[in-house]
Amino acid sequence: MNPNTLDKTALITLVGSPNSGKTTLFNYLSGRNVKTANYPGATVEYSVSKLLHKFNINANLLDSPGIVSLTPHSPDEEIAVRSLFSHPTFGSPDLLVVTVDASQLTRHLFLVRQLLECGFNVIIALTMTDLLNKKGYDISTEKLSSELKCDVIKIDGRNGNGITNLVEAINKNLKSLSAKDKVMPQPYSKGDDKQKLISTYSKIELISDKVIEQIPQNGKRINLEKANRQLAILNPDPQIKKNCYQVDQRTLKIDKILLHKVWGLVVFFLIMALTFTSIFWLAQPIMDLVSNAFGFLAAKALAILGYNWFGDFISTGLITGVGSVMVFVPQIMILFLILGLLEDTGYLARGAMLIDRPLSKIGLNGKSFVPMLSGFACAIPAMMAARTIPNKRERLLTIFIIPLLSCSARLPIYALLLAFLFPGEKAWIGGLVMAAIYIFSISNSVLIAAIINKLNKKIIRETDNSSFILELPAYRVPKLKVVTSNMISSAKAYLRKAGPVILILSIAIWFLTYFPNYNPTIPAQNHSQLEILHLKNSERLANSYAADMGKFIQPVMKPLGMDWRVGVSLIAAFTAREVFVSSLALIFKVTDQGETLQGSIVKAMKDAKIDGTGQKLFTPATTIGLIVFFLFALQCLSTVAVSRKETGGWRIPILQLLIFSSLAYVLTFITVNCLRAIGIA
Repeated sequence: MNPNTLDKTALITLVGSPNSGKTTLFNYLSGRNVKTANYPGATVEYSVSKLLHKFNINANLLDSPGIVSLTPHSPDEEIAVRSLFSHPTFGSPDLLVVTVDASQLTRHLFLVRQLLECGFNVIIALTMTDLLNKKGYDISTEKLSSELKCDVIKIDGRNGNGITNLVEAINKNLKSLSAKDKVMPQPYSKGDDKQKLISTYSKIELISDKVIEQIPQNGKRINLEKANRQLAILNPDPQIKKNCYQVDQRTLKIDKILLHKVWGLVVFFLIMALTFTSIFWLAQPIMDLVSNAFGFLAAKALAILGYNWFGDFISTGLITGVGSVMVFVPQIMILFLILGLLEDTGYLARGAMLIDRPLSKIGLNGKSFVPMLSGFACAIPAMMAARTIPNKRERLLTIFIIPLLSCSARLPIYALLLAFLFPGEKAWIGGLVMAAIYIFSISNSVLIAAIINKLNKKIIRETDNSSFILELPAYRVPKLKVVTSNMISSAKAYLRKAGPVILILSIAIWFLTYFPNYNPTIPAQNHSQLEILHLKNSERLANSYAADMGKFIQPVMKPLGMDWRVGVSLIAAFTAREVFVSSLALIFKVTDQGETLQGSIVKAMKDAKIDGTGQKLFTPATTIGLIVFFLFALQCLSTVAVSRKETGGWRIPILQLLIFSSLAYVLTFITVNCLRAIGIA
């Protein structure tokens, strides 16, 4: 770096393996609260921030995706390694801070050796030293620094100890770099891969032997060698076996149950069932409060502004339209909370291991588990998380089936339809059915994947060799503050994504259902003012622009036992699935009727009749049919766009749209008519 560049903003890049504490360190240095997770693929995008002002260092801090070496094995790792040498926005880093898990020193030093060999300026941030200390060992930072010729600083991710020392080392290194020309790092030379790998690990072994020191514990020595023999070691090399300090005995004991070939699967399915059942019944009290609040606001707005177009616009178009989706935010937050807790404990990596064998039968492997599980929150980040799957065929197949998993956008729809089927005291049954819906969506995705896999190259044309190796992090007590913060951030992101779409479509649907402002005359006798209002709304709706549009789709909806009103709501849901609920609320002109907002929508659904026939529009058969429809239909244009980006073309997203939408319609038709045939009308 030349002297005339002293005032320029330096670039510090955080590098490290997944689960090495890299993102936690980023949060300490930047003051931000970026999501962290205990499995590969959580960081598929870069996070950039300035260092906290109190550190008095003019530098950008970049948190790169987790990598285990400079030899990439997936698109995610390839982008990370390429950007490490020359980031498209920030260029080459002035300094690398490499997080190294002290309890897995030998494996993590491999990346450090590669970075030093390429000529990077490196500082090692030694994490997880508390885990190593519990096993009766410690690392001499002075000896390690001497061996590697770079600064080594111990930090504690739980309380931030060592951060001050790390900042001092960063400041010292940047000042020393400013006194000389910047040396550009050279690409990593693989050489003879096998021989170079053996040579590098041999040197690392020698370094480990020098720097790892045993801590005396009242004259007792931990018998970790015996515990180590219980592990299935992929590489039987005695040189690797002797690193018995890497074994966590508590983790071993827990994994005897959670990774058991029978009990492990039992526990896994119990956890998944409990997770999605909790989403329904745990959120209900909060949902009632939100529902009551929006219902109260809608009724008051109508009373204050009057029973005219403006009062109806504010009450029905805005408050009810937005409130009918906001009422389900508690369920979405609970989903993110539970997933966050599972991530932070380290259990999700075990889930991937357990599910690897069954997934391998359908052309996938355990690495598909994380994107698939992310699909329960949102298909968009789930498809992006699939970048961590090295095998291209498995990556494309995972992306193909992700829309079949019930994302959080479907929650409002399922909750409303289940509230219709199981009202009041039967709500607990709705919770069990909700869990069954999620299990059914997993089964659907697995079945579709199996069919596509059998079709060989008809849909997914790639063929690659497959392998599955996954790091299992030690079990840890989740940090509630971090999990809660991530839950709130995820909920905010959901509202930012869905909120504007819902607001715009709510206004559009209100306009279509209110105008051309037909004002029928309703006899006042034997009718209250509220009843007259509802009768006027029904007449106005029947003569609205929405009714005219609905006549075009009525022939398509009739075989499903539904009419144009449901059809208009389904079309609106293509921009965002959640809009289906607000669309129904607007079409049925729902306002507070002495019940919760959700209760009012359910009441309107029960009272709705098909024009010209007098038959009920919503019956158990048609409602179950709608659940089936949303289980399969790809009603999210944003997902289609991301699928196109991640697959590199329009072929797969168009196939997804056509196959899943057609499947949804056909299966809904079969469901409704079969239920009617057996007497469930």
